[in-house]
Amino acid sequence: MGKPAANPPARAADTGDAATANAEAGKPERTGRLSAEDWAQAALDLIAEQGVAAVAVEPLARRLGVTKGSFYWHFPSREALLQAAMERWENVEQEAVFGTLERVPDPRERLRALFQMVAHEYQSHVIYSALLKALDHPAVQPVIDRVSKRRLDYLAASFRQTGLGREDAQHRARLTYAAYVGFLQLNLQLHQARMPQEEFEAYVEHLSKTLVPA
Repeated sequence: MGKPAANPPARAADTGDAATANAEAGKPERTGRLSAEDWAQAALDLIAEQGVAAVAVEPLARRLGVTKGSFYWHFPSREALLQAAMERWENVEQEAVFGTLERVPDPRERLRALFQMVAHEYQSHVIYSALLKALDHPAVQPVIDRVSKRRLDYLAASFRQTGLGREDAQHRARLTYAAYVGFLQLNLQLHQARMPQEEFEAYVEHLSKTLVPA
């Protein structure tokens, strides 16, 4: 994006304010200009901790050790930042999960590897859970729709490759994805903390044996 029509002396003053604020807070002044990706990732981290509604320019600037001038260098508004954060989550999720699994030739092993990978991506679960609470937000709903369709299509294709018919593969894909989303929703509803590790590993193994064709 191009540089905003900001007044350079004003940005210099903001930088001085940031240095003073950081010194008072005992934080080192951040050196180097933040990228748009830095801001988007910081927004995702905040979403994981406090939800979509918590994303705001001032608390993110404090967290990153900069002033609001850094934000407006990259984004015209909070909504633009949320859009960038959603796109970053979608792209990273697609590359990290589906890109990695494409190297596994056997479809059954690929599905088992998917179960294990998804089960241990805790940060991804937390972000997804937070997004499920904000489905009425215009920046969230389209991304969740695309991600869900991509996941269901991937699951259905993988189940087809194990030998299931088209209809059975689609049913198995929906059941698998429903188990994932339902587990997250159940934790939200019951306000449950993370399961004990041994219990969780046994649960994931049970899902794998139940859903992946022998």
